[in-house]
Amino acid sequence: MSTPLAADRVRLLLLDVDGVMTDGRILIGNDGGDAAAFHTRDGAAIMWARLAGLKTGIITGRTSAATVARAEALKLDVVRQGALDKLAAYRSVLEELDLTDEQVAFMGDDLLDLPVLVRVGLSAAPADADPEVRSRVHWVSARRGGEGAVRELIELVLKAQGHWDRLVAHYAGPDTHPSTSSGPPRAASQGDGGAPSTVAATPTLEGNAPSLPRGGTQHTAS
Repeated sequence: MSTPLAADRVRLLLLDVDGVMTDGRILIGNDGGDAAAFHTRDGAAIMWARLAGLKTGIITGRTSAATVARAEALKLDVVRQGALDKLAAYRSVLEELDLTDEQVAFMGDDLLDLPVLVRVGLSAAPADADPEVRSRVHWVSARRGGEGAVRELIELVLKAQGHWDRLVAHYAGPDTHPSTSSGPPRAASQGDGGAPSTVAATPTLEGNAPSLPRGGTQHTAS
């Protein structure tokens, strides 16, 4: 099965945080608190995915106030912090949402992520992920963690599910892409807590199955 076909099955987008949503660096202030930088394009893509009907979430080994704030701002459906056993956390998410492995995409960058990456329907890694991770996932982004890698993955999924062209047409105007129908993507469901079903209502926060072959012939975004 090709990567786009696997992406078409995705109903839940899960992400590691450090090294995926951020560049992996942790800034410690004089008061002992931590800080992290998150890319606005990643955030916009997460909002679009959610409004297109996909569940979104994070599974991270650290506990961070910055991560809590970012998760709340993006209205993530799943937040698992302090999850040193990521497989156990992942299994609890599947049970809670009544999903199968094939319906999940997960992006991770280090060895702690492998137990989940080798099980999901679509596994992904940033360009600067550990080599052991890059060799075992279905797809590797062209961008590094914290620099738009998440955006690339979400674009892949939205394109495979037929949302991307309508999304672009919504912002650029339908006449700029005659081959696409006008209007933003419609959500398959509103299981995200009553979020609007159209991109028109996207908040301005950001500016808003058979297994695949693993390793060797990874697909990178151009």
